Amino acid sequence: MAFDIKKFIGRFVEEAKDHLGQMNSGLAALEQGAASSEQVNSLFRSAHTLKGSSRMLKLEPITQLAHSLEDLLSALREQKVQVNHSVMDALYQGVDGLSNQVEHLVHHATVPDLNAQQLQLCQLLSALAEGQTAAEHVPEASLAVPESVPAAQTVAVETATPTLTASDTVRVKLTKLDELIKLMGQLNASHAGMHELVNTARRLELQTQQYLGSELGQSLRQFTRDIRDLVVSQDSLTQELHDKALQMRMLPLAVVLDTAAHLVRDMARSLGKQVDCRIYGSEIELDRQMIDQLADPIIHLLRNALDHGIETPELREKAGKPAQGLLQIRARQDSGWVVLDIRDDGAGLSVDAIREKALRKGLFNAQELQDMSDQQVTDLIFMPGFSTSAIITDVSGRGVGLDVVKRSIVDQLQGIISIQTAVGEGVCFTLRLPLSLAIMRVLLIRSGAQILGFTAQYVTELLTVEPTDLIRVADRNAVIIRNEFVPVVKLADLLNLPQQVVSKRSVPRETTTLLLLVIRVHTEKLALQVDELLDERDMVIQQLPEHLRATPLISGMVTRGQSELVSLMHVPYILDLARKTRQSATAATGLDAQKAKKRILVVDDSLNTREIERDVLEAWGYHVTLAEHGGEGLQKALAEEFDAVLTDVEMPVMDGFTLTARLREHESYRNKPIIIITSREKDSDRRRGIEVGADAYIVKGSFDQNSLVDTLKVLLD
Repeated sequence: MAFDIKKFIGRFVEEAKDHLGQMNSGLAALEQGAASSEQVNSLFRSAHTLKGSSRMLKLEPITQLAHSLEDLLSALREQKVQVNHSVMDALYQGVDGLSNQVEHLVHHATVPDLNAQQLQLCQLLSALAEGQTAAEHVPEASLAVPESVPAAQTVAVETATPTLTASDTVRVKLTKLDELIKLMGQLNASHAGMHELVNTARRLELQTQQYLGSELGQSLRQFTRDIRDLVVSQDSLTQELHDKALQMRMLPLAVVLDTAAHLVRDMARSLGKQVDCRIYGSEIELDRQMIDQLADPIIHLLRNALDHGIETPELREKAGKPAQGLLQIRARQDSGWVVLDIRDDGAGLSVDAIREKALRKGLFNAQELQDMSDQQVTDLIFMPGFSTSAIITDVSGRGVGLDVVKRSIVDQLQGIISIQTAVGEGVCFTLRLPLSLAIMRVLLIRSGAQILGFTAQYVTELLTVEPTDLIRVADRNAVIIRNEFVPVVKLADLLNLPQQVVSKRSVPRETTTLLLLVIRVHTEKLALQVDELLDERDMVIQQLPEHLRATPLISGMVTRGQSELVSLMHVPYILDLARKTRQSATAATGLDAQKAKKRILVVDDSLNTREIERDVLEAWGYHVTLAEHGGEGLQKALAEEFDAVLTDVEMPVMDGFTLTARLREHESYRNKPIIIITSREKDSDRRRGIEVGADAYIVKGSFDQNSLVDTLKVLLD
């Protein structure tokens, strides 16, 4: 795609004016003999930065003059040249010349080619850098100039009539914006305290109802209304101030993505590959704090796509593909998330190659790898040190693997990373990122005696259920939410939180319902049983102190009420903790089930449902293999023999009815038990299941693990 420099001109002008101002101050100190070596280094760095940024934007005249200025400053820095009148005069002319070019860029959006006088100035700067004197470099046309006039004056740059203009932008240090947002956090916490005062006033009004007819009662009622109206009116003002403060730190993704296109072209050329890089949605904005941390993960993913993914022109043509590969970076906004898809049309990932590498590295045994779904196997590339590359190159595979990318996205940016791939059709990495790490929607809950926070992007829903709605599977609780088994865990038990001490005077809340906070990462869900929802609002996130940042359970802090600090839970870690706890319990119950095992294939697009059904079956001594849709289930069923198949109905690629019908076409599965487990309760669906050849039809809403096991025993005997 074409590189549109217009979006970057304004930013370049701001940066250039800042550097030119610093250079003028530095030259004044240098002329007076008061400049330190660091100040000379600073002058050199400013000229170097202007040269580099102007070259990227194809502003060649600015690049030429900045390069010549850099040469002389480099000679001064290395003390090859001493400060004298001619050197200072040439330096001042160089800075003035750059200022004029930048002003021309502001008013005309272009920079004209260097004229004869400007070219002479470039030559003079370079000559002085080589140790020549101004007199030795006087151009022929200037030989008649009196010696008393410095030769450098003969190449003075044309200057426009001086004018004073006011810029519509200002440069603010990021630290100052951070301080502003911290103050916003304190303001929000203080404002939340105002809401508590309104509630207190209302309670006082209700407690003094017998006095409401008196003057005191009327005054109290009016006071309650006034403070409520004041707080409500401040709500909108606080929210607007909060939004404006956050917008000040927002930058377009173009800051990272547009330069990525140049990186792709350069790397592709060095690898002998032809790649078309297309970028969509670069105008979407993210917090500057996130932009800074996003560059490295994106660059690593692009390097991987170029080195391992997209093939050489010769290989692509042999595979019937265009010689030129396609690399797409597409950004879009999805509710409170920004979603980035980085997709290539290369060779894709080989699930078999990943299994082989995992086996060779001793990460899993052959049976464990065989039992994993294709998606689970693919996700192994995020493990530390895992790479399917056969050779380490200077582009990728240098010990900084995709585990670092995942850690950056999940731990540092509070996001989610997932991968989709197909052999011969390329790879797509999807990054889901919150708009900002500074201010996020937070749910505050109480579990036991502890108040904890959850950022809203990980929360799918909050629901109340009756205890009878819970089902017991594999020695743990679960609930069915829209055709999906979701494990239920009491948060206080999972985290070993202290129980709340109930005062003898307090009246316990009489309720039989359970409050479930359903969290999600990728397709994995977990329902956390909590005691109470306390608040839900946008809150300023405070980073953990340096000595606590290695704590995996906590991702940050928020302030509640009167400066009360509340820990934010790191949801991916909570899911990992629940999974390990569940696996440990399953392993303990299955120790005595080492006899010959029947092999069962479980096919369901819900990760939670697959895991729960596997735990149930393994607890009863069955050996279980998983597949996440009908297509993968059919492939695995035909690749090896299974004693029975359990399948859902509603799945991508191939549904359960079609899978059952296709299996019945093969001799090896003509008489094997096939059980459909679904949320479809209609008689027409049951009849359809029977017609395609299912042996049993179990509705999830009335799921009973004993019934499932009993059904399997009958069908397998």
